Amino acid sequence: MALLQSVVTGCSQEEAKAVPELPERLCWNAFASEDLIPFLATGEEADIRSRPFALAEDLDTANCSLDIDGRPQFSANAALRDFEDEVDWTTYEKASPAPMDAGEKGIVWHNGAVSYFPCKPSNPASAPKKYIELTLHTYDKPDNPEPLEALPALMKQFVAFAQRELNCTGAPRP
Repeated sequence: MALLQSVVTGCSQEEAKAVPELPERLCWNAFASEDLIPFLATGEEADIRSRPFALAEDLDTANCSLDIDGRPQFSANAALRDFEDEVDWTTYEKASPAPMDAGEKGIVWHNGAVSYFPCKPSNPASAPKKYIELTLHTYDKPDNPEPLEALPALMKQFVAFAQRELNCTGAPRP
């Protein structure tokens, strides 16, 4: 492996650049890196940052971001909402979103997607039903429309992951 890395490092600049090597799974293990490749730019170094995926009163958001050579490429965010009317997507209206079948309701646009679902913790003694809002962003609009068509499937994956991780009952299927 070390030999291969030194060979790749020693390649001429005429060689096509590639997406930097990534872990097999990213963002709390919610996404396979191969599913994110279509959204990513080529470069030398990837930087992945995330907060733990735990949503509670004192920690009401979870974030994960992937930068390549210092430029944002992909982010996944989850937010805990007390009431359904706190889910506000008016900021996305200028992007001309289309409806998407993920969670309770979802929308997708040229470089992002957002969805939400109700979450009643599986422990009946727990707090009342809350709402989980999930957002995905890509930052460079690709020339190829195929990656954009992949956003709804990626959001369904994110919804299923969040429902499982948060032990939600009564939530709609992704």
